[in-house]
Amino acid sequence: MAQQVVPLSSGSPEPYISVIIPVYNEEENLRELGERLIRTLTGLGRPFEIILVDDGSTDQSWQLLSQLNQQYPQHLRALQFNRNFGQHQAIFAGFQAARGRVMVTLDADLQNPPEEIPRLVAKIEEGYDTVGGWRENRHDSIFRKLPSLMVNRLMSYVTGVKLRDYGCMLRAYRREVVDSINQCQESSSFIPALANLFSRRVAEIPVGHAERERGRSKYSLIKLIRLNFDLMTGFSSLPIHLVGLMGVTIALLGLIFGAFLFIRRLFVGPEVEGVFTLFAILFVFVGLNTLGLALIGAYVGRIYHEVRQRPRYVIRETLGPGGD
Repeated sequence: MAQQVVPLSSGSPEPYISVIIPVYNEEENLRELGERLIRTLTGLGRPFEIILVDDGSTDQSWQLLSQLNQQYPQHLRALQFNRNFGQHQAIFAGFQAARGRVMVTLDADLQNPPEEIPRLVAKIEEGYDTVGGWRENRHDSIFRKLPSLMVNRLMSYVTGVKLRDYGCMLRAYRREVVDSINQCQESSSFIPALANLFSRRVAEIPVGHAERERGRSKYSLIKLIRLNFDLMTGFSSLPIHLVGLMGVTIALLGLIFGAFLFIRRLFVGPEVEGVFTLFAILFVFVGLNTLGLALIGAYVGRIYHEVRQRPRYVIRETLGPGGD
């Protein structure tokens, strides 16, 4: 079980909107992010809270979050992990701490403008349970777009909800959806896909997307590939079923090929010129067997991580109402 976060004090106004932001080495963006968030949310005329979760940053991010908390003590709360646990674990912590009727998640890199939040909230108020942002004019390299395309296709198939952009973190959720997510105890999960499993009505709207002006992306190509593999094993048994189907198909083809070689030997006699073809076929079989073992290992590994029941995250310090 993850460490429970102490909620905001009951004396503060009940927030209508909670904005949850994971932070990892974003010292160059935090001050502008805080100012734009306060300005945008104040303009909505609704009670709000901002929860920033420092995911084990190694730069000056926590010091800047402390300053923002002092500057906006009634609206801003900060949580600090004792090490880097990952973006989605930081959002899980924010969900546990939040009190709003509408929850909004946002990255701290300012590529998705905070000014889009009112549009997401307005869409939720139309009766939707989850509203995702779709980066219509995405300013990312092809090495970021291709893995994201794979994620979108996979998650649309697994959840049965076809969306254009599962990778956009600018999203809004009703309180009831977040309550259902908080009941899940997986050590790792993909929040947009998990939310769709608990939502009756899901919508997607185009949102702005800017080039990263300061800092560096925390998702390398290797991390994106690992994310795809983790999603496949975390939300579906399809990979195992596909490997099983390939195994049956290859076994049948091998049987047919073996019968062909036997008949050919009866009519043509012994020959050795096909030895390299047989080696090539053998290498294909070995490669598929290795792939199957890797997939089985991935599923077993997930089971191993779950049965250990280690906490999703460990909070070192909390700033704001209810903190130390």
